Amino acid sequence: MPVSSFELKRILRPNILALEPYRCARDDYSEGILLDANENSYGAAYRAEIAEASDGGAAPRISAGADEMSLHRYPDPLGREVKRRILELRPGVPSIDNVFLGVGSDEVIDLVVRITCRPGVDKILITPPTYGMYKVVASVNDVGVVKVPLVVDGGSFQLDTEAVVEAAVADPAIKVIWLCSPGNPTGTRLREEDVRRVLDSPFAGLVVVDEAYVDFLRPERGGSCAALVTEYPGLVVMQTMSKSFGLAGIRLGVGIASRELVYYLNNTKAPYNVSTLSLRVAREALSDAGLQKMRQVTRCLAAQRDEYLIPELKRLPHVGAILGGNDANFVLCRFVDGAGSPSNEIAKGLYTEMAENRGLVVRFRGLDHGCEGCLRITVGTAAENATVVATLRSLLSAIA
Repeated sequence: MPVSSFELKRILRPNILALEPYRCARDDYSEGILLDANENSYGAAYRAEIAEASDGGAAPRISAGADEMSLHRYPDPLGREVKRRILELRPGVPSIDNVFLGVGSDEVIDLVVRITCRPGVDKILITPPTYGMYKVVASVNDVGVVKVPLVVDGGSFQLDTEAVVEAAVADPAIKVIWLCSPGNPTGTRLREEDVRRVLDSPFAGLVVVDEAYVDFLRPERGGSCAALVTEYPGLVVMQTMSKSFGLAGIRLGVGIASRELVYYLNNTKAPYNVSTLSLRVAREALSDAGLQKMRQVTRCLAAQRDEYLIPELKRLPHVGAILGGNDANFVLCRFVDGAGSPSNEIAKGLYTEMAENRGLVVRFRGLDHGCEGCLRITVGTAAENATVVATLRSLLSAIA
């Protein structure tokens, strides 16, 4: 099916198409004397300094500047200022109407499944090893999961493109394909030509590219697929403030897609899903100074990854290989036994000993497809990276 014949309404659930969205008070007006949303006009109690009024205490008043963030008011339900700044970060995305803000990427994942997949009927397609929330959200929504594993030979972790297309086209119940790039736990960016091959295929559903780690890519390895939403109405690109911006605590995820799809995501989300506090921090992080700092930090982490952590890990006994493309802020390290075979026993033993007795927590991923014997190690500060190398050296040297 040519790209131009994609019809979003053919894959959205009928109840979503017929949904009359909740109208927020702030959808219409956000300035003036606001007495429309049953807010507390005296301000946020925990910050406000309430003093007696000059009329003998008949009415309290709020001291000037005590509520500078207007926490007593509901936030902009669409986060428009944050979206405008995202357009500066991702050139080629045409409008704030192409940007959705969610409570972390997990809300974006959940909404995409809920608006497209009928419980007990429809399915999603994933490419293991991949981010676990795609499967969890499908299970919560009673949606089936079709698995087409990545090609793992030599730790490549690339799409088995034709198998993905064949499976998706053959089963009309599949409504969403999830592609994680750079992948988790693989750390590998998928080839853009493979992503385009899936998008150009006769598959009639949504293709979601999860780019949580995109800012850690080496420049020569490419960049975001966000601008492709102008070419492919069936494409959704997910990003997050949790990784490169170091703002996991504000829980802000981003979905970039066609205006039509963003419209239905906005209709379905909770009215004020992203808090005033999160929006304010995001605006500051997306300022010119904030972006400069983000890029400085990601370069620093990438240098620690490439110039210290990977070379030092490779020197350790029982380290068989560093798998994947190393396009993220972590490495996937494979541990082997004396015969050179991947060893979950060694990897799990290291994971448990470090977490329980050494105050050092990494992630065991040995049960994932193609990841036998693997620990996923986040790139930390220089001191943290030195600690993990020294701890592993000590523990591995004791293994016969």
